[in-house]
Amino acid sequence: MTVLSAPIEYVPRGRPRISDLPRLARRHPLVLVGGGMLTLLIILALAASLYVGDPLNMDPFKRLQPPSGEMWFGSDNLGRDVFARTVFGAQISLLVGLTSAAGAALGGLLIGTIAGYIRSFDNIVMRVMDGLMSIPTFLLAIALISLTGPGIGILIVAITITQIPSVTRLVRSAVLSVRERPYVEAALCGGARLPKVLWRHVIPSTIPALMVQSAIVCADAILTEAALSFLGVGVPPEIPSWGNMIASSRLYLAIAPMTIFAPGICLAVTVLAVNLLGDGLRDLFDPRAKRRR
Repeated sequence: MTVLSAPIEYVPRGRPRISDLPRLARRHPLVLVGGGMLTLLIILALAASLYVGDPLNMDPFKRLQPPSGEMWFGSDNLGRDVFARTVFGAQISLLVGLTSAAGAALGGLLIGTIAGYIRSFDNIVMRVMDGLMSIPTFLLAIALISLTGPGIGILIVAITITQIPSVTRLVRSAVLSVRERPYVEAALCGGARLPKVLWRHVIPSTIPALMVQSAIVCADAILTEAALSFLGVGVPPEIPSWGNMIASSRLYLAIAPMTIFAPGICLAVTVLAVNLLGDGLRDLFDPRAKRRR
């Protein structure tokens, strides 16, 4: 009798050890660089209240001041500390990006698994996803915000809804390639319940691609939030965010360039860190790359 087993790439490899970090850094430097940059940004954003001042404090006598020891990035047209607003703006961007990526990943994982494994739901679910993919993120966000008013929550909802279809398609394709595998059929024939089979054999096969796609969604969500805030339909103006800062200071670029360069550079570095992490994860989970090594 033939013994059926899972493919080699899905066999657990044990817990990661600290001694594995040098080998991981040598083989997958993008994971280390991108993950390190993103972790540093998250720590700096979470600890903002410990080392920066009030980002909302206005001093008309210190309008458009150049960088100094008191205000490292200078001040904006209302006398607010640009450095403090830039650091607190990281909280908004990371909150929107990470929350939208997590929501899209969970929603896409659930819907994609159902659509890929239960054939009677496949056509219905995928036609709904096709309809959602035809809705631009900007238009949906503007429509929802015009009904409820600007806010971080409604912005996250709008971005998440438009990102779920792409994640769903990715998960569905992974499930379709796994559901006919011999070890899945053997588990079902052995009396295992469908939820257990999905949890132990099907869903783990989707995790590598899901992690890579989540990084892409996170970067796209951060850029979308900044663009919508720049247009005035994203985060409320009283909340410091990189898009709001660039929008309110665009007329003073020649006088106080740091009011735009500071949030712009931070936005670029954050998106770069997320993209590097996504590229590194793609190389890490690519079976062909493993065979080449």
